[in-house]
Amino acid sequence: MTNKVLDRVRDLLPAIRERAADAELQRRVPDQSIRELIDAGVFRMLQPSRFGGDESSPVAFYEVIRAIATACPSTAWVASVLGAHPWQLALFPPRAQEDVWSADPDTLVSSSYAPTGKLTPVDGGFEISGRWSFSSGCDHARWAFLGAVVPNDEGGAEYLTVLVPRADYRIEDVWHVSGLSGTGSNDIVIEKAFVPAHRTYSASEQAELRGPGQEVNTAPLYRISFGAVFSSTITAPIIGAAQGAYEAHIERMRERVRISYGGQKAAEDPFAHVRVARAASEIDAAILQMERNIGEQLRYAEAGEEIPLELRVRSRRDQVRGTERAIEAIDLLFDNSGGHAIRKPNPIERHWRDAHAGSVHVINDVERALVLYGRDAFGLPVTDRMI
Repeated sequence: MTNKVLDRVRDLLPAIRERAADAELQRRVPDQSIRELIDAGVFRMLQPSRFGGDESSPVAFYEVIRAIATACPSTAWVASVLGAHPWQLALFPPRAQEDVWSADPDTLVSSSYAPTGKLTPVDGGFEISGRWSFSSGCDHARWAFLGAVVPNDEGGAEYLTVLVPRADYRIEDVWHVSGLSGTGSNDIVIEKAFVPAHRTYSASEQAELRGPGQEVNTAPLYRISFGAVFSSTITAPIIGAAQGAYEAHIERMRERVRISYGGQKAAEDPFAHVRVARAASEIDAAILQMERNIGEQLRYAEAGEEIPLELRVRSRRDQVRGTERAIEAIDLLFDNSGGHAIRKPNPIERHWRDAHAGSVHVINDVERALVLYGRDAFGLPVTDRMI
């Protein structure tokens, strides 16, 4: 199936690549890049059709994200995160979707899911206060998904994602980092704001693959697991960063052969050939496993069948291994480039930093993800909201 958005995005890549250094200096994705990605339809791919969205397969969406990451991993990271949020908003009550998209379907939503906010029940909803970190692309968004916990009737706590408009929070510029510095992942601060009940979505609904929005958004897309969509949203730009490093490395080595001055000898190093082959294989494996798992989840949803737990834990297993594979690949390419790799400007150097920065995201906690698979394989109970 033709990916029309990918075709449009490919035409944008040279300009996005040229702006990669500016994104680092500004510590945010340039407005022009976001505007071009909006016009190309990137943020409509997972959006419900009733708001003009494409309801595309996530496989196609992640293909677009990887392509953007070959040019600028920071831009891809923001595009991936902001581009996945329409999928989650589609699970919220219809009224919440209308709050965001009725006036402008191109409205973007950022996020910070860690439950670091205080949520107090009040008449008609909740009062929220707190500080949330790592809200990538927040300067380009007019709403935010924020994590919080609220006491439940059993004496415990319920994790909620709440939807808050830009007028109710401020952004604090704290993003000074060594990798993914162009993502503008600043802090969001709220000092008491009202959140109506219809702008909340519970972790229990998320874990059970259901949401009130499914009543109006009936596409199979909205019946696959949050754990697979959210985790792949983080891994896709990391894989794309490795792809970009691979392309840059191959281009440089071929150019050295053309120019010679010892380049032919360097390119004939058999150890260099082995490292390149290993890197390419790791990248391919990461992509193929991710696409297989997302595609299988979608086929179960299309058939109206429950997605097996075995597939859900396998999706997380392969997602986190996909990040590991991408890091291994980019490390091989970095080593293969020798001293050239540490010089600026150099896409391999930037992609290496950005990929490693992305790998420390909480969703890439390798042991936590892999233990879920092992428990299920041994017939032990598995409870985790990220599957």
